[in-house]
Amino acid sequence: MAKKPKLLSKKETTALIEAMGELFPEAKAELTHKNPFELLIAVILSAQTTDVGVNKATPKLFEAYPTPEAMMNADVEDIMDKIKTIGLYRNKAKFLKKCATQLVEEFDGEVPSTHKELQSLAGVGRKTANVVMSVAFDEPAIAVDTHVERISKKFNIVDQEATVIQVEKTLMKKLPKELWSIAHHRMIFFGRYQCPARAHDHDECVRKVTEIIEKNAQKQEI
Repeated sequence: MAKKPKLLSKKETTALIEAMGELFPEAKAELTHKNPFELLIAVILSAQTTDVGVNKATPKLFEAYPTPEAMMNADVEDIMDKIKTIGLYRNKAKFLKKCATQLVEEFDGEVPSTHKELQSLAGVGRKTANVVMSVAFDEPAIAVDTHVERISKKFNIVDQEATVIQVEKTLMKKLPKELWSIAHHRMIFFGRYQCPARAHDHDECVRKVTEIIEKNAQKQEI
C-alpha cells in the first residue's frame, strides 16, 4: 500500500498561496456583475459552465430582468431563451425565477448576506453562498470549486480523499482569515491558467511556485 504523502503545514500552505498570488496578482472573480443580485444569478448559472459562457449570456438576461421583481414576473420560457447557450439551462431558468421570487417575498428584494439565508434560496448551495458572501459582501469565505479542490489535493494541502466540505474546513484552518477570500481566487487562476486538469508539465507548476517560496523565505532571513 502506497504511503500517504505528508500534508503541508499552516506555514507551508500560506507560503504556497502567497506564491500563487505573485504569479497571478490580478486574481479576482471573473463573472461580470454590477451588484449582489447579478453576482448571485451569475454564480447560479456558472454550475458546470465556464465563466466565459456565463458572461456571454448574462448581458441580455440582466437587460431584460435587472431586478428580482422583474425576474420573478418573467415567463420561465423567456428566461430559458435568454440562457439557452448555457448547460442545464432549463433547470437553471426555473431556479432563477424561484430564487428571484424568494428574494422579493422573503428578503424585500435584497440579496441576504448570511450562509443560512443564502442557502435557503433556489439553486444556491454552499459554494455559491461562499462566493456571494466573499465577493459581494467582503465576508471572509473559501468557496471550493473543482479548481480549488484539485489544487488542494495536487499540492497536498488536504488528504486525497477529502470531501468538498473537508477541503473548505482544512483551508480555513491552515490559512489566516484575511487570506480566505483571495486564496479562492488565486487557486482558481492557478488551476485555470497554470496547472489545468488536462495533461501538462506539472513539474513546471511546482518549479514556479517553489522558486517564489524560496525567494520569499530568503527575504525573511535577511
